[in-house]
Amino acid sequence: MSSRLTVAVTGPTGTFGFGLLPLLELNARVERVVGIARRPFDPAEHGWTKLEYRQGDVRDRSALEEAFAGADVVVHLAFMITGTAPRATIRAINVNGTLNAFRAAAAAGARRFVYASSVAAYGFHADNPQPLTEDWPVRPASHLFYAQEKAEIERRLADEAAAWPDLELYVLRPPIVLGPHTIGAKDLVPRPLVPFVRGAGTLVRRLPLPVPVAVPDLPVQFVDEDDVGQALLLSILGAGPPGAYNVAGDGVLSARDVARELGLAPLPASRRVTQAGARALAGLPFAPPALEWSEALSRPMIMDTGKARRELGWSPRHSGLEALRRTLAAA
Repeated sequence: MSSRLTVAVTGPTGTFGFGLLPLLELNARVERVVGIARRPFDPAEHGWTKLEYRQGDVRDRSALEEAFAGADVVVHLAFMITGTAPRATIRAINVNGTLNAFRAAAAAGARRFVYASSVAAYGFHADNPQPLTEDWPVRPASHLFYAQEKAEIERRLADEAAAWPDLELYVLRPPIVLGPHTIGAKDLVPRPLVPFVRGAGTLVRRLPLPVPVAVPDLPVQFVDEDDVGQALLLSILGAGPPGAYNVAGDGVLSARDVARELGLAPLPASRRVTQAGARALAGLPFAPPALEWSEALSRPMIMDTGKARRELGWSPRHSGLEALRRTLAAA
């Protein structure tokens, strides 16, 4: 690989992209960036002078191969988290689209493939250790489609990587990613609802007294978009060996800490009852997709980030609490 890199990025305008693209702009080793998205966007609006837009859908492998031509590294960020699309469409984008991206990267002669996965790939299982290290296997969740697809994708990427040993595979597993670009990011909060989300948050924080709400004492990890971007950049540069890396901000918060930051007054709630209720809701027959996310409350996961620090040389600039506060300030 030449010392000057061409980097192709799918889904560059999401939360992860806003954490990564400014770093690519500033890095002297990165000469050219190609951004692939279904909808047109203007890189100049964000001050991204290295970035060239290419229209492409991850379901179209030939379009990806054309966009990846000449790329040394492919970073795959395109992923549907929520939405009203049929489940088959979401799967075609998430699972098949990721495999298309990897195979197109291999066909284009890329040397590294960097994939943004999630802590959810570990699944919400009662025997998961706390904290989780990368030695623990990824396993599909019982109900949450997002977690099921993340686990499946990681396993299938591992199989693909075995068949293409010259294409190094890096997998990053962040927890909830926060930052100034979280509210309004694609697939998280639909853009028409952004003003209402921001307005509700402002109203709650301006009330003379905090609103009381029952909150269980459940642990939670956050990571800032900028710190995910730094982990992606280190993977792009090959700072450490290929493999999977947990990335999370320093500090473990509780759900009650989060409630206080939101301007609420947390009242005690049974942790055991909450987790049992979350499992029951997630397992309801014919439950709407939104209820599947309650499974994440049934077994909150805390990750160990020692491997990323030792092998990638990664260290978060923002704690989990700072990431939350940066998000609220932007909102």
